[in-house]
Amino acid sequence: MGSDRESLFSRRKAKNAEKLQRRKAVRRRFDKVLIVCEGEKTEPLYFNELKDHYELDTTDVKISGKCGSDPLSVICHGEELYQQEIDKGEEPFDLVFCVFDKDQHTTYEKALIKIAAIKPQSTFVAVTSVPCFEVWILMHFNYSTAPFTSTGNKSSGARALEEIKKYWPDYSKGKGGSFPYLLDNIDRAIANSKNLAASAEQHKTDNPTTMIHTLVTYLQKLKS
Repeated sequence: MGSDRESLFSRRKAKNAEKLQRRKAVRRRFDKVLIVCEGEKTEPLYFNELKDHYELDTTDVKISGKCGSDPLSVICHGEELYQQEIDKGEEPFDLVFCVFDKDQHTTYEKALIKIAAIKPQSTFVAVTSVPCFEVWILMHFNYSTAPFTSTGNKSSGARALEEIKKYWPDYSKGKGGSFPYLLDNIDRAIANSKNLAASAEQHKTDNPTTMIHTLVTYLQKLKS
């Protein structure tokens, strides 16, 4: 019985490997990309709206937010989905973007160390925001290097949310329609975000920063 099971497993493994090689023989027009976000609302909604706007095929760009908000859980979920494609005999993802915030998460630094060690090298990419994704939203309206810190009973993320409401009073986390609303200012946001990253590096800080621009520009290039 044991040898029969081993034989069946070997045949399935060989069949999946053969299927994968056939898929690789016909090169895709675009990279196959996975975007894993913390939470199931704000970030996934934004990137799904972006994907729809640029008419990116769901076979090329897949988005998942079913992993909780902890940075380590985001990366572990990305690893699981990456391996699932291989186990199914599908072509693996060329890139896995892990989108997460620093905020008050205790595993943020561990997540950065983990993602840097994942094989194959450079397949998994950390797309971080400090303290939160709302810094990217702010870059559409105003450039500022002022840090967001917790004060009293308000977290750094809550402070960033307050700042957004100065420019967009109706904004709330998990709000649909964010990408279309922000689209006209996306070039400004990309430029501001790049400048913010350069300033943070110069001053040896990460608050505030957001690397969302790297993912947005990558997806724009996929379309073009």
